[in-house]
Amino acid sequence: MSTTSANLDWLLENLVDSTAGAVHALVLSRDGLKLCHTSQLSVDKADQLAAIAAGVQALSQSASVEFGDGTGGVRQSMTEFYGGLLFIVEAGVGAHLAVLADDTADVGLIGHRMDELVEQIGAFLTSPPRPSLPSHSPE
Repeated sequence: MSTTSANLDWLLENLVDSTAGAVHALVLSRDGLKLCHTSQLSVDKADQLAAIAAGVQALSQSASVEFGDGTGGVRQSMTEFYGGLLFIVEAGVGAHLAVLADDTADVGLIGHRMDELVEQIGAFLTSPPRPSLPSHSPE
């Protein structure tokens, strides 16, 4: 684990520990790969949450293109479901921050704390596009 990743893990843990109602947090790439996550979230659940969050953001982007100003920009997504809340914000180039909270959480507080975290460390929360692998052509 790199120092940056360890620092991000610590900051995610701090976000969850110091925000009433927050349960789990993770940083994911735009295409749904988890970059780091809180320790109470198992690796399998972190993978699943990253995929879900990427899908929600992709759908939100499509809605923005179709019904917003056409740029496809999505600042924040929130999904409320029975038993919890899922928040997703842009967190640098190609990266998103996702937080799961219980259904008693203060929505404004969670959003505010996420924005604070992104402002503080947005430069570290980036995931540039991965380079394409060269295709092998049959000879």
